[in-house]
Amino acid sequence: MIKTLLIIEDEKLLGSELSRHYRQSGWEVVLATNLAEARELLLNKKLEPLLILSDMNLPDGNALDFMEKIKKNTIYADDSKNAGRALPGAFAEWLFLTGYANVPDSVRALRLGAYDFLEKPCDLERLDLLVASAARSAAIQRRVVDQTKNRHRRYSPEAYVGHSQQAQGIRQLLAKLTQVPFSALIIGGESGTGKGLAARILHYSGSRAQQPMIEVNCAALPRELLESELFGHEPGAFTGAAGRHRGLLEQADGGTLFMDEIGEMPLDLQAKLLKVIEDHKVRRLGGEKEIQVDVQIVAASNRDLEKMAQDGSFRADLYHRLSVFSLILPPLRVAVEDLNELVPLFVAEYNAKAGRQVKDIPAAVWEKLKAHNWPGNVRELRNVIERCVLFADGPSFPGQWLQLPGQSVVEALHTEAGIWLPLDGSMALDDMDCFIIKTALERADNNLTAAARALGATRETLRYRVRKYNLKITD
Repeated sequence: MIKTLLIIEDEKLLGSELSRHYRQSGWEVVLATNLAEARELLLNKKLEPLLILSDMNLPDGNALDFMEKIKKNTIYADDSKNAGRALPGAFAEWLFLTGYANVPDSVRALRLGAYDFLEKPCDLERLDLLVASAARSAAIQRRVVDQTKNRHRRYSPEAYVGHSQQAQGIRQLLAKLTQVPFSALIIGGESGTGKGLAARILHYSGSRAQQPMIEVNCAALPRELLESELFGHEPGAFTGAAGRHRGLLEQADGGTLFMDEIGEMPLDLQAKLLKVIEDHKVRRLGGEKEIQVDVQIVAASNRDLEKMAQDGSFRADLYHRLSVFSLILPPLRVAVEDLNELVPLFVAEYNAKAGRQVKDIPAAVWEKLKAHNWPGNVRELRNVIERCVLFADGPSFPGQWLQLPGQSVVEALHTEAGIWLPLDGSMALDDMDCFIIKTALERADNNLTAAARALGATRETLRYRVRKYNLKITD
């Protein structure tokens, strides 16, 4: 990876010397003599420096003010088209050099996120150590940013696939929700409709995409463990609590906590969760102080939370606090036309994973897919496609492995690689024996040797049975 170093220095001799030194160390160095040149490089020439080494006081302003605007994405304040857009410099590490060091400037530099603050003239060996350390830190940050960008591309609203009216409505609503800073939201719908996908779209396409997304399935953990996982605990809070544990609410600070199957959460924990959402503070089990948290809650359930709130099995106050927005995902059976996009998408996915080349989907397969009710929704569809692609022997989609209701397992097993025999008393043992040998001979074009090989028998044994059942052979 090419490491780019942006040097902002108005002293020509020092700027040239630093440029020469770091080019020899393997850096791609770009030199700017004032903030206007640096702004031009970052905004218009799209320079993506890993590290910025800057003088503090420059002819056209203070570099700290410039860094603050970049870090807070306000550099485009006068440009409505690009307002709020992040610059590459926002993710670079900053090192400052100054000939007029003072405590307020150094404190401000570190508070704004600068890596370090050095007085001129600085020792070159010490500067080299700081540059190397800052470069490692910036490289880690860049990997995190790149991963977030990849997730953003993967989890854009367009990831909710389908051309049905229902899918288009959900996609439009997801796009709107990613543009607003909501505090809580409920995603409803049957199991397998894509609630987890919708939650990831809301996070990775929203304003909190750079912050963590933490997921928890409330139905998968017993009450005591769920409480500890959500709120954290101090050492000795309960038997086995040997050390301090930061709860998921703390870990999701600044980002999103996705609470799947929230309808299964015990009522007393619902009360504690409501308090955290209302106060923006969490107290660990066994702890004495409250910790400030800023968490966006996305709750999901395949149960009717509104009805549960009415009958008392879910706290009504928590339901009303969570339902700032409500997103109900439709079942696949009411949007069957979406199969036209979902099936090829899943086929391509499992082709890539399993090294298959399935391309052709016969009309009979489409008929069966569209006639099925899909009680498991998209999750069931994905599993069916995975099975069929994994068992495929060529470019044609093997419909015998659909195994949907109305298509028995017998149909799936009755292939060229095997023979199906009824075990309901309708065929005698000798008839079965005769049928097996006759079928093997037909598939071998009545060649005794080939049929014997397919059955794992000797030619003599097979010849005896051929004579017994008066079957025809060619040798």
